[in-house]
Amino acid sequence: MLVDFNTLPEESRVWIYQANRSFTPEEIAEIECKLNTFIENWTAHGSDLQSGYLIKYKRFIVLGLNQNVNAATGCSIDASVHFIQQLEKEYNVDLMDKMNVSYKQGEFIAYKPLADFKKMAKQRAVSKNTIVFNNLVNNIAEFNENWEVPASESWHSRFL
Repeated sequence: MLVDFNTLPEESRVWIYQANRSFTPEEIAEIECKLNTFIENWTAHGSDLQSGYLIKYKRFIVLGLNQNVNAATGCSIDASVHFIQQLEKEYNVDLMDKMNVSYKQGEFIAYKPLADFKKMAKQRAVSKNTIVFNNLVNNIAEFNENWEVPASESWHSRFL
C-alpha cells in the first residue's frame, strides 16, 4: 500500500540505495512510476505493506516501511532487492554496492569507491566537516537526523 513517505512514522524501517550517477529527469519519472507499481503490490505473506519512497538529489532511492502495520519478511525483502536489481539493469546504474561513498562537494554529490575516499581523507581532500551520506541508518528518525551529516558524526570518521 503506497503512502506518502513523509506520513510514515519515525520508527518505520528504511533502505537507502545510492546510485553511482545522477538520474535524468526522464529516468526519475519512469522510476517513480515503477516504484508506485512495486509498492502498490508489495506484500508480506499476502498482507499489504504500508510503504513510501523518496528520490533524493537525483541519486538516492529511499524506501520506507511502516512495520507497525505489517513487518517485512525475508520474501518481501527479497522482492524489494530484486526490484532494485531490475532498476540497475534497466538503467545501467549501480544501486547495491555498499563499498562506495557519496558526499557533498559544494552543491554537487560526489561518488567514490571507499578506497578512493580513504586516500582523499589521508590527503585531506575531505575533512571531518565534509557532509557525507550515512546509508546505514535504520529508520526514518535516524534518516532525518543522521543520514546527511559531517563525516566526523558518521562511520566515515574512522578514515579521517
